Amino acid sequence: MCGIVGVVSKSKVAHKLIKGLKTLEYRGYDSAGIAILQDGDITILKDKGRIANLEAIINYDSLTGTIGIAHTRWATHGVPSKENAHPHMDQNKHFAVVHNGIIENYLELKDFLENQGFSFSSQTDTEVIPVLMEYYYQKTGNVMDAFKDTLNDLKGSYAILVITPLLPNTILVAKKNSPLVLGIGNNGIYAASDIPAIIEYTKDFYFLQDDEKAVIGDDIVFYDKDFQKTDKESKTIDWEMDAIDKNGFEDYMLKEIHEQPEALKNTLNGIVSLNNPISFVNFSLDKSYLEKLKQIYIVACGTAMHAGLVGKYAIEKICRIPVNVEVASEFRYQDPILDENTLCIFISQSGETADTIAALKLAREKKAKTVAVTNVFESSITREADYTLYTHAGPEIAVASTKAYISQVGLIVALAIYMSEVLDKNTDLCQSLKRDLMNLPDLMNEVISNNQYYQEIAKKMTKEQDLFYIGRGNDYYTALEGSLKLKEISYIHSEAYAAGELKHGPIALIENGTFVVGIVTDPITSEKTLSNLEEVKARGANIILVTNQDIKKDNVIHIPHINSIISPILAIIPLQFIAYFIAKEKGLDVDKPRNLAKSVTVE
Repeated sequence: MCGIVGVVSKSKVAHKLIKGLKTLEYRGYDSAGIAILQDGDITILKDKGRIANLEAIINYDSLTGTIGIAHTRWATHGVPSKENAHPHMDQNKHFAVVHNGIIENYLELKDFLENQGFSFSSQTDTEVIPVLMEYYYQKTGNVMDAFKDTLNDLKGSYAILVITPLLPNTILVAKKNSPLVLGIGNNGIYAASDIPAIIEYTKDFYFLQDDEKAVIGDDIVFYDKDFQKTDKESKTIDWEMDAIDKNGFEDYMLKEIHEQPEALKNTLNGIVSLNNPISFVNFSLDKSYLEKLKQIYIVACGTAMHAGLVGKYAIEKICRIPVNVEVASEFRYQDPILDENTLCIFISQSGETADTIAALKLAREKKAKTVAVTNVFESSITREADYTLYTHAGPEIAVASTKAYISQVGLIVALAIYMSEVLDKNTDLCQSLKRDLMNLPDLMNEVISNNQYYQEIAKKMTKEQDLFYIGRGNDYYTALEGSLKLKEISYIHSEAYAAGELKHGPIALIENGTFVVGIVTDPITSEKTLSNLEEVKARGANIILVTNQDIKKDNVIHIPHINSIISPILAIIPLQFIAYFIAKEKGLDVDKPRNLAKSVTVE
């Protein structure tokens, strides 16, 4: 979840380190710091809070070093503070370390090192790394041996960068279960926890596998899990810099809401056409396999899980195959019933979601076929799954997911149609849905164009402390995602309920003036949901209605009519805008909401 940047350059690196950290702000953080190697010493500057606090104590003129590492911390062990901020260093100032992940045996290591006479200045698990390196360096007199011995002692997950005056022209790198990417540019070699931090300097990247290491100097030397030198091929990522700029929008979230039609086009490009069956690159399932399928699991977290719920609705409606949607953090502790006749689909925007990757590994152990749905090329989940389907949504910088969600839904609906076509089921429905998918971007632009109306509605809701979202079927899944968006960026408590469940308890919370957002797009359940809305209205609730039906009332948001299987793609857009505008009215940072991170790399 933390952001990591490292640079070995021919020129001063301080500005590059800070710029890289700013590009990674979307990952979520509570403190920031840099370490630069110069004049035979390590200079560390760090502070609690935003990167601006760190910049305020930096004198760029005095930082002449050409090698450095940097970090934004999302607290796991120890409160957010200057002392707990990275980088961390041993008491002899030989090794400075930045680290993403969790060292699970840090207490054991810390006790051992304290008994050896070493001291600690933070509450973090990370600090054991430089101290342990110093312990082994004192024993062996060799930095690489100390690095190797330290890694052998660590249990848990890590992406690590180390600088030391003992090897003054290098950064030591190691990875296990946390993201890390390296790149060679015209004026240096770069390391980062995510591509956007260094895309300005190179488009050619090296992706380390778990337990691989590297030494960055004049070049990169790679080592395998046994510390034997190995070769790696670079991968080209063709992202333009404007993909991670705001391009005139006030916030990344607003930009990314507006990018959703284009993102969906990119997701479906080359996959969906009216004249041919749906096809994917490097992915196919034959008819005999699908006919033997007993069940499908969709496993994900947060917004990705809500996309999975829409996927369940689509697969069951189109293919008539049972689908279970599970929260990734619960999945592997439930002893799920999996075998070779189970298909497991794992959705992760970043491809680094720790809980989802752990669940995927369990599914593979149980011989289930696994499919990863992700937006990030060569991310960790892609190396674990049997197959990968990329959403191609482009970089998503705001923490609250919008275009990634839309793309996930579109891709899983396309997968459902693909399986139905292989099974020769529901031919007419599949053809109709493909036509609707191809028309969706234009309809999405139509919905986006009404954003001023959504702002007017949002202003009525800004001072609320509790809101409710209701719907049935796919509309309930939209309610879940709309409620989550509001919680994430406005900090207003909201709950989503299946509309028919209100009478079974939650209606007790409705009082005069309570806002209830209803989603009504499915003609099969619309009358029932409208009746539920009348029930809360009779108890004083203020109703906001999102619908594709001809209903003339106050505070109604009309969206174009489309098949209910894919109506969530249109229905969620007004709810994204409402959450955004409420947060802006409250003066909140919509791109970096408190306590949240974009890439959740710890369990």
